Amino acid sequence: MAGISNAIYQSLFRKNAVYLTAIFASAFAFELSFDTASNKVWDSWNAGRQWKDIKPRYLVKDEEEDDD
Repeated sequence: MAGISNAIYQSLFRKNAVYLTAIFASAFAFELSFDTASNKVWDSWNAGRQWKDIKPRYLVKDEEEDDD
């Protein structure tokens, strides 16, 4: 166990620039994954009620009215 913590310290925490870069990179990766997951949950809960789902029905209806 001491070997793992020593390796982490030597690779990430020893230099401040590397430590901060690791923090910002992990925060960015977490934000991307959280946003993707929350968008998928939102889309699954609201399927059929969003504009992207009902847009084709209104576009077809408008085109039929223009033909008359």
